[in-house]
Amino acid sequence: MISLNNRIQAFASLGELLLEVGKNKEKKLFQYEILNKLEKTVVEAVHHNGWFIEDNVRYMLTSLGKSLTYANINDWVEPYKQNLLYTATPKTIGVVMAGNIPIVGFHDFLCVLISGNKIKAKLSADDNKLLPIIAELLINIEPGFKESISFTVDQLKDFDAIIATGSNNTSRYFDYYFGGYPNIIRKNRAGIAVLTGDETDNDMHNFTEDIFMYYGLGCRNVSHIMVPQGYNFTPFLDACSSNSKVNIHNKYFNNYEYNKAIYLVNRTQHYDSGNMLLTENSSFSSPVSVLHFQHYTNIELVNQQLQLNDHKIQCVVSISKDIKESISPGTSQQPQLWDYADGVDTMNFLIKKLGYNYER
Repeated sequence: MISLNNRIQAFASLGELLLEVGKNKEKKLFQYEILNKLEKTVVEAVHHNGWFIEDNVRYMLTSLGKSLTYANINDWVEPYKQNLLYTATPKTIGVVMAGNIPIVGFHDFLCVLISGNKIKAKLSADDNKLLPIIAELLINIEPGFKESISFTVDQLKDFDAIIATGSNNTSRYFDYYFGGYPNIIRKNRAGIAVLTGDETDNDMHNFTEDIFMYYGLGCRNVSHIMVPQGYNFTPFLDACSSNSKVNIHNKYFNNYEYNKAIYLVNRTQHYDSGNMLLTENSSFSSPVSVLHFQHYTNIELVNQQLQLNDHKIQCVVSISKDIKESISPGTSQQPQLWDYADGVDTMNFLIKKLGYNYER
């Protein structure tokens, strides 16, 4: 079994290489063939999934690379070290991965391997090219991982525990098939933004990154905003309008024109930035190219509403220090290693499956 320190070092080395490829806008050739293989897959990703444009894939690789420093990983695993340092028989963890944004299942991949377990991953057909090559790169760094990583296109079987990510509909399927195993089953969640009216132009620009990155397809993308009563939407609409990269993407803009036509035919009141539609709606989830909004009169009532709907929310973005557990604009798609999806501590779950009575 690979020692904990070697596992940490291997992922830190992987992070350096992912950062190098992520920032390779000039498409230079690398010294190692495996890096050139990853580079080629990044460039060609859009041919396998029309939503995976090169810039967005590089953004993800860069974000992963920045988070995977030795210091970051070491700090992240510190609370679990008393258990991870023990030698234990590795368990096989089945992981059903989503494919809504590039390499979205990487954090589960990381958690399983850092915890000393084996991963058997079922990749989404929408994102089945990038992670296997990243796994190959990790094995190149630390060959001991070879026996701990496998991918399948078939139904998962022969595993000890399961982590499955999907929609509210697929979660019922997951419950049916995997309910008898120790499991983490994730459902739909949404990113929320709370605006105050005091945002600077830079704040507004960063908010639009939280909205438009990956074309709004991620569970951490902002799909619902809360604004004070009497809020002036003009600066927000101008900021959205300036994010012109989404205008040239056919799949995104087709969604925008379709939803705009529906609103016009149905006479649904809305704001239009030219690439984003805003309509008043209490639902936290919204269609691609649509942003829902609600008015508020009191920050404390906002906090109460967020707490009441915590099971529907992945993250909250705001400049307000009064919004509990909020993150800064522009960071929703740059989660830290300890920012667990759905607020479920994956490492604690995996350590329990190793047989330790451990609570974080």
